[in-house]
Amino acid sequence: MPAMNKRMLEVMQRRGELLARIASQREQVAEIGTRWQGPLAIADQGLAAIRYLRSNPVLAAGVAALFVIRRRGVAGLVGGVWRVWQGYRYLTAFSAKLSSRF
Repeated sequence: MPAMNKRMLEVMQRRGELLARIASQREQVAEIGTRWQGPLAIADQGLAAIRYLRSNPVLAAGVAALFVIRRRGVAGLVGGVWRVWQGYRYLTAFSAKLSSRF
Protein backbone atom coordinates (compact mmCIF):
# COMPACT_ATOMS: atom_id res chain seq x y z
CA MET A 1 0.00 0.00 0.00
CA PRO A 2 1.50 3.32 -0.98
CA ALA A 3 2.17 5.90 1.74
CA MET A 4 -0.43 8.29 0.32
CA ASN A 5 -3.24 5.71 0.51
CA LYS A 6 -2.19 4.74 4.04
CA ARG A 7 -2.26 8.40 5.09
CA MET A 8 -5.68 8.88 3.45
CA LEU A 9 -7.00 5.84 5.31
CA GLU A 10 -5.72 7.27 8.62
CA VAL A 11 -7.34 10.64 7.88
CA MET A 12 -10.66 9.01 7.01
CA GLN A 13 -10.49 6.89 10.16
CA ARG A 14 -9.74 9.98 12.28
CA ARG A 15 -12.62 11.80 10.58
CA GLY A 16 -15.01 8.97 11.53
CA GLU A 17 -13.81 9.10 15.14
CA LEU A 18 -14.29 12.86 15.27
CA LEU A 19 -17.78 12.63 13.77
CA ALA A 20 -18.75 10.04 16.40
CA ARG A 21 -17.34 12.29 19.12
CA ILE A 22 -19.28 15.26 17.75
CA ALA A 23 -22.53 13.25 17.76
CA SER A 24 -21.90 12.25 21.39
CA GLN A 25 -21.23 15.85 22.39
CA ARG A 26 -24.41 17.02 20.64
CA GLU A 27 -26.41 14.52 22.68
CA GLN A 28 -24.77 15.76 25.88
CA VAL A 29 -25.55 19.39 25.03
CA ALA A 30 -29.17 18.49 24.23
CA GLU A 31 -29.46 16.70 27.58
CA ILE A 32 -28.00 19.67 29.46
CA GLY A 33 -30.35 22.01 27.59
CA THR A 34 -33.33 19.87 28.55
CA ARG A 35 -32.28 19.89 32.21
CA TRP A 36 -31.86 23.68 32.29
CA GLN A 37 -34.99 24.51 30.31
CA GLY A 38 -37.27 24.68 33.38
CA PRO A 39 -35.01 26.79 35.63
CA LEU A 40 -34.17 29.15 32.77
CA ALA A 41 -37.87 29.60 31.95
CA ILE A 42 -38.54 30.54 35.58
CA ALA A 43 -35.63 32.99 35.56
CA ASP A 44 -36.94 34.49 32.32
CA GLN A 45 -40.39 34.98 33.86
CA GLY A 46 -38.78 36.61 36.89
CA LEU A 47 -36.89 39.04 34.68
CA ALA A 48 -40.06 39.83 32.76
CA ALA A 49 -41.85 40.56 36.06
CA ILE A 50 -39.01 42.83 37.19
CA ARG A 51 -39.09 44.72 33.88
CA TYR A 52 -42.87 45.12 34.21
CA LEU A 53 -42.60 46.44 37.76
CA ARG A 54 -39.82 48.85 36.72
CA SER A 55 -42.05 50.24 33.97
CA ASN A 56 -44.95 50.65 36.46
CA PRO A 57 -43.47 52.21 39.61
CA VAL A 58 -46.86 52.87 41.25
CA LEU A 59 -47.71 49.20 40.98
CA ALA A 60 -44.27 48.31 42.38
CA ALA A 61 -44.90 50.60 45.36
CA GLY A 62 -48.29 48.97 45.90
CA VAL A 63 -46.77 45.50 45.84
CA ALA A 64 -44.09 46.60 48.30
CA ALA A 65 -46.75 48.10 50.55
CA LEU A 66 -48.74 44.88 50.45
CA PHE A 67 -45.68 42.91 51.52
CA VAL A 68 -45.19 45.26 54.45
CA ILE A 69 -48.87 45.25 55.41
CA ARG A 70 -49.15 41.48 54.93
CA ARG A 71 -47.04 40.89 58.01
CA ARG A 72 -49.87 42.33 60.10
CA GLY A 73 -52.50 39.93 58.72
CA VAL A 74 -55.88 40.62 57.16
CA ALA A 75 -56.86 43.16 59.81
CA GLY A 76 -53.67 45.07 59.15
CA LEU A 77 -54.36 44.92 55.41
CA VAL A 78 -57.88 46.28 55.85
CA GLY A 79 -56.63 48.98 58.19
CA GLY A 80 -53.88 49.91 55.76
CA VAL A 81 -56.28 50.12 52.84
CA TRP A 82 -58.60 52.28 54.97
CA ARG A 83 -55.74 54.63 55.88
CA VAL A 84 -54.68 54.93 52.25
CA TRP A 85 -58.28 55.70 51.24
CA GLN A 86 -58.62 58.35 53.95
CA GLY A 87 -55.28 59.85 52.96
CA TYR A 88 -56.38 59.99 49.34
CA ARG A 89 -59.64 61.71 50.24
CA TYR A 90 -57.79 64.21 52.45
CA LEU A 91 -55.26 65.04 49.74
CA THR A 92 -57.90 65.51 47.04
CA ALA A 93 -59.95 67.79 49.33
CA PHE A 94 -56.82 69.74 50.29
CA SER A 95 -55.81 70.07 46.65
CA ALA A 96 -59.31 71.31 45.74
CA LYS A 97 -59.12 73.96 48.48
CA LEU A 98 -55.71 75.11 47.26
CA SER A 99 -56.80 75.33 43.65
CA SER A 100 -59.94 77.33 44.59
CA ARG A 101 -57.77 79.96 46.33
CA PHE A 102 -55.65 80.61 43.26
